[in-house]
Amino acid sequence: MMGSSGGGGQQLQQLQQQLQALDAEIEELEGDVEELTAERAEIDGAIEAVETLESGSTVQVPLGGDAYLRAEIQDIDEVIVSLGGGYAAEQDQTTAVDSLELKQEALDEEIDALESEIDELDEEADTLEDQAQAIQQRLQQQQMQQMQAMQQGDDE
Repeated sequence: MMGSSGGGGQQLQQLQQQLQALDAEIEELEGDVEELTAERAEIDGAIEAVETLESGSTVQVPLGGDAYLRAEIQDIDEVIVSLGGGYAAEQDQTTAVDSLELKQEALDEEIDALESEIDELDEEADTLEDQAQAIQQRLQQQQMQQMQAMQQGDDE
């Protein structure tokens, strides 16, 4: 009798450990999504700036440490866009916007992939929680039956 309930308890412990691991993984992925979303918002700002500014516009140039300089744009068709891997290219206004939008699309795909991974892990966690609940109920029923059996034994 005790052997079967002991197995249930062990199974329950394993499920709870798996759930904790899943939760940690989900949290990590959600952090990644937040970072990518922030990066995407920065690119949004850059696209808006490139589209609205023109040669002769005055802009604030960040120097780091929250210090800025005012500067005049000499030529809006000389936008320097990072291509990744430490490379950058000078592009005209339209090409620069296209490049930035391509970066956003790549980020969107990455975000979508992470979000569907999170959904799968959520489903897996739900299944494990259901299994854990079923085991807990079974253990409680066994305890009840044992108590009833002991009470009946006392009555006789």
